[in-house]
Amino acid sequence: MIKQITFTLVLVCQCISITYAGANNLHTFDGGGMVEFIGSDLFFEILEPKVLRYTYKIKPARDFGPTFNSSFYAQRVRLVPVDPPCGCGWPKNAAELEGSVALVERGECSFVSKAVRAEEAGAIAVVICDNDPKEASFFIEMIDDTTGRETNIPAGFLLGKNGFYIRENLRKLGRNYALINIPANLTNVPLNKMNQPPWVLW
Repeated sequence: MIKQITFTLVLVCQCISITYAGANNLHTFDGGGMVEFIGSDLFFEILEPKVLRYTYKIKPARDFGPTFNSSFYAQRVRLVPVDPPCGCGWPKNAAELEGSVALVERGECSFVSKAVRAEEAGAIAVVICDNDPKEASFFIEMIDDTTGRETNIPAGFLLGKNGFYIRENLRKLGRNYALINIPANLTNVPLNKMNQPPWVLW
């Protein structure tokens, strides 16, 4: 009985600690909150380069931009890391974003601002990764920044560790983009059979 009570107290303390840490890591200016990803799974797959050929999970924006649905399906489209990575100002590589999916990092401006800027540069969608390169378990819930601006491209949030590995491997290979399918067609594929990146556990 004593062991059970002790275990319960430890578990409660851990939950309080996680909640407190999460609350202090929120960047309220960008419209994000730390949440664990549970439902509405969405995936994209990298086809090239081979070193990144895995299936990646993203969390769609909650209340801005259109959704990734049956009317949005891009095959062998370029995933282009934006320069500078935050994607708040006009990109230095704007010409490469035309008709591509923009990969930007969280921070310095709202998620809506990043989506609007990517759309202005010609991107067809935007994937926003956490700016913590070690983050491999929690997804940010991206919400509207209440500025009244609208964006016509879908947005999804990617784990920081995935974003880091994608950028770093493209840099090492001297590539400006990866080729992806988004969303990935994973009909009838169980989660444990998906080709997950080895550095992240879903």
